[in-house]
Amino acid sequence: MKSAYELAMSRLEKQSPTRALTEDQKRRIAEVDSEITAKIAEKKVFLEGEIQKAAGDPVAQDELRRQLASEIARLEEKREERKQKIRDEAAEGKS
Repeated sequence: MKSAYELAMSRLEKQSPTRALTEDQKRRIAEVDSEITAKIAEKKVFLEGEIQKAAGDPVAQDELRRQLASEIARLEEKREERKQKIRDEAAEGKS
């Protein structure tokens, strides 16, 4: 007798089968992760420095914090789009 978890996983596998990634695809996904993580770190360092410079101006600090959050969200979205494109290649049988 299967547990509820096992039944749910079986249904999920039927609806959207897992895709095996090649070593090249795994490497490319890791490269995307590394590249975007570096870009996020670069933005954080720059904008956190700007926030420090704007220490006497809370409005400017808030604007810079919003800009930082927006940049991080944009880069995270870009990361996921690029990774999904690589995963989709696996589903299509490309390498």
